[in-house]
Amino acid sequence: MNMEILEWIRLLAGGALLLSGLIIFLIELYGVFHMKYVLNRMHAAAMGDTLGISFSLVGLMILSGINFTTLKMMLIVIFLWFASPVSSHLLARLEVMTNENLENHCRNYSDLAVLEKELKEEKEEEKTGGEEV
Repeated sequence: MNMEILEWIRLLAGGALLLSGLIIFLIELYGVFHMKYVLNRMHAAAMGDTLGISFSLVGLMILSGINFTTLKMMLIVIFLWFASPVSSHLLARLEVMTNENLENHCRNYSDLAVLEKELKEEKEEEKTGGEEV
């Protein structure tokens, strides 16, 4: 009787994680197809893939039990945790370096002095209450 309860808990936990992974994939698809700028789309895809695949594989690991297949799935999750952010970062840097119209879509703070100047101006505006002298 006690083992049967543990099996049901394992089944529910694995199923919940698989369902969560599916929901994350659906949210990712929405983000990829409804965002306009390529970096926003790429961010949605990268985060959704990493989290969705991780949830799905952890759910499968719980359903599979402790065996060699679980170890392989764990290694896949660890590999994806390292590979996906690195590849996304490299693609984002490529977009930033090659897009000549980047300023039309977002601010580029490649020069730290520009960022410091804008922050100083914002602080001065806050002190004066937004009134021009």
